[in-house]
Amino acid sequence: MNDRVKQFTEFRKRMNERILEQDNQVVRRFFALDTQTYKDGALDVKTKEMLGLVASLVLRCDDCVSYHVAQCREAGVSRDEFFEVFQVGLVVGGSIVIPHLRRAVDFLDQLEGGAEAAG
Repeated sequence: MNDRVKQFTEFRKRMNERILEQDNQVVRRFFALDTQTYKDGALDVKTKEMLGLVASLVLRCDDCVSYHVAQCREAGVSRDEFFEVFQVGLVVGGSIVIPHLRRAVDFLDQLEGGAEAAG
């Protein structure tokens, strides 16, 4: 795992634990709601994660984009499927999505360990 992926994963895990150790039921319930939302239901996990990735691109949340890229990859999204998801996010969100699309592709490259991530 390269540095960016490792740092993102470790920071997210550490801070989630730190946040959830507090006695705040609203925060805990929101985190639980988020977790429940992405479980299999009428839509499978893969589809829900792709939807989450589109929404994250459109909302321009780089942490969310990175998280959903990783979750999509874990759910079996192929590189061709990723680029169709990116296409939807770009069309819905417009050109302001382009910088986030760049970082999404870079994060995907790094997850895949490809040569593209080196540059």
